Amino acid sequence: MALTKIGTVVSAKRDKTITVAVESRQMHPLYRKQYTVTRKYTAHDENNEAKLNDRVQISETRPYSKTKTWKMDKILAHAHEVIVLQDDTAEAEGSEK
Repeated sequence: MALTKIGTVVSAKRDKTITVAVESRQMHPLYRKQYTVTRKYTAHDENNEAKLNDRVQISETRPYSKTKTWKMDKILAHAHEVIVLQDDTAEAEGSEK
């Protein structure tokens, strides 16, 4: 069975490739304090389905390239889109000057 991980897409700019950040908690061996470790994995996305900030599941597979040995299995949650509202009063004040 292939190793799987769940993470967040931090880059989807390349063709058929995404970068996924996977967070995990580890305990310091001496001080016994937990801390967060973030690792980035380059994964293959055949249909360019994943977008920035999507939550995805990736699994280990054969090497697609020098750095790409993971593939995206499925999108668990889509990112919420951000709507940018423009203020009409700021534009009107700028044109008067």
